[in-house]
Amino acid sequence: MPEINRRKFMQLSGGLGLSTLLNAKGTLASQSGSSKLGVALVGLGQYSEGLLAPALELTTHCELRGIVTGSPQKIPKWQQRYGIKNNNIYSYRNMHELANNPDIDIVYVVVPTALHLQYCEIAANAGKHVWCEKPMALTVEQCQRIIDVCHKNKVKLSIGYRMQHEPNTRRFMQYKSTAPYGKLTHIVAQAGYGGQGLPADNWRMQKAMGGGAMYDMGVYPLNGCRFMTGLEPVAITAKHEKSHPDIFKEVDETTYFTLEFPDGLIAECATSVVKSFSQLTMNCSNGWYSLRPMSNYTGVTGYTSDQHIYSAIKQIQQAIQMDDDTLALLGKGPLLVPGEEGMRDIQIVQAAFASAAKGQRISL
Repeated sequence: MPEINRRKFMQLSGGLGLSTLLNAKGTLASQSGSSKLGVALVGLGQYSEGLLAPALELTTHCELRGIVTGSPQKIPKWQQRYGIKNNNIYSYRNMHELANNPDIDIVYVVVPTALHLQYCEIAANAGKHVWCEKPMALTVEQCQRIIDVCHKNKVKLSIGYRMQHEPNTRRFMQYKSTAPYGKLTHIVAQAGYGGQGLPADNWRMQKAMGGGAMYDMGVYPLNGCRFMTGLEPVAITAKHEKSHPDIFKEVDETTYFTLEFPDGLIAECATSVVKSFSQLTMNCSNGWYSLRPMSNYTGVTGYTSDQHIYSAIKQIQQAIQMDDDTLALLGKGPLLVPGEEGMRDIQIVQAAFASAAKGQRISL
C-alpha cells in the first residue's frame, strides 16, 4: 500500500480523516484477519518507538495496527517498519474517527502526562479500550474523569505500570502473604536516573505538562511500596533537593519522601532525574528481599538475605504487560492495574508536593 505524503496527511487530518481512505476497489480496506486484538499507539515519541512498538511484535494476544501522530514526517518510517495500513493512521485532529474502525480494539495513550485526559476521553468516546501510560494524569480530578468516561462508554481502562507485570516483582509481591522473612519492618524504595536536565522546551522540564522527578519517576517507589505491602500509606512527608537551579526552574529534580503505613511501618523513598539509583528493599524481622534495579526496562533482579538470586527475565517487560492487559479484555485474566490504582498514586503525589511546599507531614 502506498505511503501517505505530508500534503495528503494535512488534507485528511483537517477533514475527511485517514480512516475513510478507500482501496482500489472503492471500498474500505478490510480489517485484519488476525485473532489478535488491534492496538493503536497515540504519540510516537521515544517510548512508543523504542519500546512499545517493538514489544508489540512479540506479543501473543495483541498487535500494532494503528498510530495517531501530529508529526506526518514520521508516517513513512512507521509504515515501512510495521506495515500499518493507510486507513489506520490518524492525526490528533481526527482521532475521534477511530470509532468507525473495527481494526482497532485498544488505544494506548503515550503522550505527555498533561494530555492524558484529553486523549483518553477521545479514545473512550470512540468505544475503544484505553491503556494510559503512567503517571495517569496531573490531578485526582483528571484521573476520575478518565475513569468516568471509560465507565460511561463501557470500555476497560488500564494504567501502564509495567512493574506490576514483571515476574520478579510479582514474585516478591506474594511475600506479603507468605512472609518468608518475617514481619516487614522498614522499606527503602528509590528510582532515579542521572543527568543534567533537558532543554527548557522539553515537556519533562515544564510543570504544566507534568514534568519533574516526582511525576516521571516518583510513582515507581510510591507504587512499588503499595504493591509490595498491599497497604495504603496514612501519611507522607516530602522535601525537594535542587542542585541545578538554573536548569530546573519549574519542576523538581530530586524529591525525598517518607511514607507512613499502618502499624508503624516506614518507607524511605527517593526519586530523581539527576541522580542514579534504583532499588526496592524490604527489610523484615528475619531477613530481607530486594529488587536491584527495581524500575529499569531490563535487568530487574531479585536478591534475598539467604543468598537466593532471581535472575532478570529475557522477555521485554512491555510485551508481558500488554499481553496481560489483553487477556483481561478477553476475560481470560485479571485486570492488574485499573484506573483506581493510578488515581491513588496521583492523590499521594499531590500530597507530596503539598508536604514539600508547607514543610510538614500530610495525612492521607
